[in-house]
Amino acid sequence: MIEMTAVELCKFIDENPKVTLIDVRETWEYNVVSIENSIHIPISEIQSRMNDFDEDQTIAFICHHGIRSRMVGIYFEQNEFSKIINLRGGIDSWAKTVDSSMSIY
Repeated sequence: MIEMTAVELCKFIDENPKVTLIDVRETWEYNVVSIENSIHIPISEIQSRMNDFDEDQTIAFICHHGIRSRMVGIYFEQNEFSKIINLRGGIDSWAKTVDSSMSIY
């Protein structure tokens, strides 16, 4: 798994538009703020949705501070996914360093 800061991930997305962004926060959190084009899959549903994705696609996981998303990234790696990114610092970091118009909670 690659750990990226919000600035690094933003640049990576610009250069690799096919990266899949999966936000694993709870629904109420996602409704407060989210990154454009992210897919919302609460952490409680990740296991049942894993087969929705290809083992070779690049997936970046997002949560509030980067802890839950790291756990999900590790889980995907343990299940043969090879191109996993974790947003270090989570959506909180994204709102503070990439898009200051986003809500912070």
